Amino acid sequence: VLARAAVAVGISGLFAETHPDPSKALSDGPNAWPLDQMEALLETLMELDAVTKKHGFSRFA
Repeated sequence: VLARAAVAVGISGLFAETHPDPSKALSDGPNAWPLDQMEALLETLMELDAVTKKHGFSRFA
């Protein structure tokens, strides 16, 4: 949710921790996005970024 909000206001970059199985990660497992869901998340973020930049919504932030 936070990543989508950040993209909606026009961020230029995003940092995300990912892991094939966050429950088995040696560090930061609860903060990691499951690797098998990363592509879908990135596609969503890229679509939102395109709309935000096309319509200039970030100028209102």
